Formats: sequence, structure tokens, C-alpha cells
Amino acid sequence: MRIFVTGATGFIGAAVVGELLDRGHLVRGLARSDHSAASLLARGVEVHRGDIAEPASVVGGLTGVDAVIHTAFDHDFSRYVDNCRSDARLLETIAGALDGSHTALVATSATTVVGPGHLATEEEDGEPANPRTASEEVLHHAARGLAVSIVRLPPSVYGRGDTAFIPALIALARQTGVSAYVGDGSNRWPAVHRDDAARLFCDAVEQAGLGLRYHAVGHQGIALRAIADAIGAGADVPTRSLTQQAGSRHFGWLARFVTIDAPASGAQTRATTGWTPREKDLFESLKTDGYFTPLQQGG
Repeated sequence: MRIFVTGATGFIGAAVVGELLDRGHLVRGLARSDHSAASLLARGVEVHRGDIAEPASVVGGLTGVDAVIHTAFDHDFSRYVDNCRSDARLLETIAGALDGSHTALVATSATTVVGPGHLATEEEDGEPANPRTASEEVLHHAARGLAVSIVRLPPSVYGRGDTAFIPALIALARQTGVSAYVGDGSNRWPAVHRDDAARLFCDAVEQAGLGLRYHAVGHQGIALRAIADAIGAGADVPTRSLTQQAGSRHFGWLARFVTIDAPASGAQTRATTGWTPREKDLFESLKTDGYFTPLQQGG
């Protein structure tokens, strides 16, 4: 197949591109900059220039493709709500352009759209109050016959090159001299290695599900205290519990994420697709994938 990938040079998207190429597919990648375009061309990927902030510029990349994998997202968390709305508008534009075709669309959401405090499953709708749920509105195009599906990612998608939550927590621990958690730290994050997540995106696009949601979950729930302990050991700083109020001050924009209890199951995904996580776990990755080098924290 010829597959168009947005976010093709990002942490997850680059792994998706690699997996697609390994499977023998032709790949077209969205590139906003000359640097991104050059890196895609070097991998043998066709380039479409565009910007997710301008949906019309992305639509041109849909011509002549058999499938689309949308992994791009603006990770400026100071504008998180606006970015979620923008992502929903972009997906609506893409899906609208694909309606009536035989092109499959796999979009991205988060396991945390399901209410916290219990084991989230694929059958559960996202909570309307959660901004990221807006990206899942694209599933209504399945009723029009579009083979659209969603891959929900856990809070920690880890591996070499990670620039998201774990590196941010490491940087904060080094900056403040303490690796912290809130309360007893028993709240849980699901997690997945980025290469396992990439394989699920590829399985989803090849199987072209109609209105399905998949959970890219390698670990159902890791206690935040265990993550804080591992970061403390790696950064050589003490681990400490904080009150809710002190945690809000300490973590800043991260506070909303480090306090959620959001375990998630991927059982239905495994049964439906045959996907099985096979990469190293989060704690092994922390030891071997450069998380405590200056380069890793630079993201």
C-alpha cells in the first residue's frame, strides 16, 4: 500500500514509518520544514509539504494513497485544549476528504480519555469533558463507510529519543533536586514502548477496522511512586512524597498528568489484531536508552 503518515519525523511517527517500510509499504510523509523533508527523503520516503495548523495543506497529501496514519499533534501543553480542538478539526477535514473512498484512516487519541480510577477498556467512550476526546469524534465517519479507527496511546510512550513526560520528570528532578510523587504515589500510568506502538498502528491500518478503538498498552498500570523511584536512582536525587497543593506547585503543567490514576487494558486489542508487545519494559528502557544523558533531556 501507499500510506500517508502525518508526524512522520516525530518520536512515534518515525517509528511507524520505519515499520511500514520494513513491511514493504510505500510511504508518503508530511513535512513542515526543509530539515524534516530531507530526513524523510534520506529514508526513501516521498514528501508532502504541509502543516497540521493548516488543514488544507495536509489534504493535498491524500491524493493516490491507500491509507492514512495520523500521528501528528502539537505538544505545547500550555495550549493543550486548543491543540485538541485543532486536531479534531484536522481529522474532520481529512475524513471528509476521504468519505466515499476505500482509503483507511487510523488516528491517534489517548487511553486517558476514559474516566480515571478503573481499568479503561476499548469499549468505553471518551469522556466529553476530556479535551483529547475531541479527536475521537472522527469515528462517526465509520457510519458513512469510511474505514476509520483510533489508536489510544498511554501517558508514557517510552524508548530511545523520548521527549515527553518521562524526560520532563527527569529534568524537573535534576532542576529541583528531588524526584517527587503526590500522596502515596499509588496512582498508575499505563505505558508502551514506541516500537510496539508503531507495530500496532501498522496492524490497524493493514486490517482497516471500521470504527474500532485500539489500546497500545504494554503495561496496564505502573505506580507513579515506582517511576519516581527509578528517576531518583537514575538522576541520583532523593525521592519524596508531596501533598496535592505542594505537588501542584512542584510539577506545574505536569501536575494534571502525574496525579491521574488511569490504568488501561489492551486485551481486546490483542484479541482483535493479534498484536503482542515484545519490547523492553519502562524500567529497563530507563537504564539503557539514554534517559539520563544530556541529549535525552534536551527534548
